[in-house]
Amino acid sequence: MSNMRFHTVSFPRVIQLLVFGVLLLTSACTPAEESRWTAVQEATQGGRSTTKEALAGGDFNQFFPQDRDQFDVVYTQEKQGFAEALLRADDQDAATLSVFDTVSNPAAAEKYTASSESIEGYPAIAIGDNGTAILVADRFQVQVRSESAEFSADDRTAWLAAFDLAGLAALP
Repeated sequence: MSNMRFHTVSFPRVIQLLVFGVLLLTSACTPAEESRWTAVQEATQGGRSTTKEALAGGDFNQFFPQDRDQFDVVYTQEKQGFAEALLRADDQDAATLSVFDTVSNPAAAEKYTASSESIEGYPAIAIGDNGTAILVADRFQVQVRSESAEFSADDRTAWLAAFDLAGLAALP
């Protein structure tokens, strides 16, 4: 037994190791506090903007009006449940044309229940001073929004009628 050597640890070193161990255990075992950013993110995050039942935006393109007279229809955006095109004349935006599948936002379709006007047999509403929209098949909101002062409410009505509304109404 004379060959055995014991390594001695000083008392302050033992205290340091114990304090370190206690700190490690307490910090690892306590729940993390939520930051103020986490609370804000949770409060402002809504549901998804579209649902799986909404049709693909590309499905709507075939129902948009064709180019005519001096106007070109230029597709600008399509995403789940939505498609949009610009109506351009002489390199200027005259109007924005869009189709929105309200299955992902039923409140958008509810606006039409009080409508007293119709276009092509579909309930119509004014959206602000520059927009006119109809609800096709109780589901698809078709809208024309003027981008220039020369594009009137009558122009918006004519372009709404130029959509293939029967084809749109036949979508599942």
